[in-house]
Amino acid sequence: MTLIVIILAEHSNVHPLDVLRVLKMLIIHDLVEIDAGDTFAYDTARMAGQHDREARAADRIFGLLPADQASELRSLWDEFEARATPESRFAAAVDRFQPMLLNCLTEGAAWKNHGVTSDRVIARNKHVAEGSTALWEYASEMIANAVSAGHLAK
Repeated sequence: MTLIVIILAEHSNVHPLDVLRVLKMLIIHDLVEIDAGDTFAYDTARMAGQHDREARAADRIFGLLPADQASELRSLWDEFEARATPESRFAAAVDRFQPMLLNCLTEGAAWKNHGVTSDRVIARNKHVAEGSTALWEYASEMIANAVSAGHLAK
C-alpha cells in the first residue's frame, strides 16, 4: 500500500501532497484494522459496528504509548477517518483503489466469491474521486472492463 502511495501521489487532486503524512495515516489505519479485525468491504452486517470496533482498538493501541506519541498517532487516525484534509482523502482513495485493482488482477476473485455487483463496487468506492479524480477515472474503467469480461456481475 505504501508503495502505491509513493507511485500514485502525483495523481492526487492536491499538489503538493504531504506524502509522509499519507503514509503514516495508512500504516496507522491498517494497524488499527488488524487489531480490530478487518471487515470485508461488502459485508454490510459487520460494517455496522466497524467504526466502534476500530475506535476501541485505536484507544487500546495508542494507550500503550507515551502521551505525545499517542496523541499524534490518534490524531492521524482520526484525520484518516474524517477524510477532511487533502492527505486523508488521498489516503482513503488509495485504500479503496488497491482492493479494486487486486480484484481486477485476479479476475474478480473476491467479488465473485461474495456475489458483489458493480453497483455495490461503485457505491462503496466512488469517494476515491475526492482524493484523486484520475484514480477514480481509472477505477471506473477497470470496473467496466471487469463487467465486460464477466469478472464482476452487473
